[in-house]
Amino acid sequence: MKKNSIIKTKQITMANVSIYLNFMGNAEEAFNHYKKVFRTEFSAPIMRMKDIPAQPGMPELSEVDKNKVMHAAMPILGMTEIMATDMLESMGHKLIEGNNMTISLNPDSKEEADQLFKELSEDGVECVAPHDEFWGYWGTCKDKFGIRRMFNVSNRV
Repeated sequence: MKKNSIIKTKQITMANVSIYLNFMGNAEEAFNHYKKVFRTEFSAPIMRMKDIPAQPGMPELSEVDKNKVMHAAMPILGMTEIMATDMLESMGHKLIEGNNMTISLNPDSKEEADQLFKELSEDGVECVAPHDEFWGYWGTCKDKFGIRRMFNVSNRV
C-alpha cells in the first residue's frame, strides 16, 4: 500500500502527457461512462464552472452553465490520464471535429513550458502564451500542423 502512494506522488510531480477532451455539455456523463469502462476513479473531484474565481471582465454564467464541468480527470491505461471540460455555447463555443481533443503537455517547470511553447507555437495559430492562472501556469496553441496543445505546470508541483 505504501509503495502505491509513493508512485502516485511521483506521478503528480513528474512531467507527463495527458489527453484533454472537450464536450458540449455532457462531459460528466461521458466521464461517468469512462469510469465504468476503465474501472477507475476520478483523479480529484469534478470542478464546476461555478468554482472558477471571479475574473475581471468575466461575464455572468447562467445557472445551467455554472454546473457544467470546468475540469475532470481520471487515469485510464498505463500512466495515461484523460481530462475534460464542457464548452459553453453561451460563450460562443462550438464543438467541431478537430477542437474536441488537445494534447496536454505537463512539464516540470515554467521554463520548460515556455521553451516547449516557443518552439511548438512557431507559425501556429490561436496561441495564448503560458501565464499564471488560479490552478497553475497555463498556455495553449494550435501548431502549424493543426495539432492543439496545452502547456500546464500545476500549482501542486
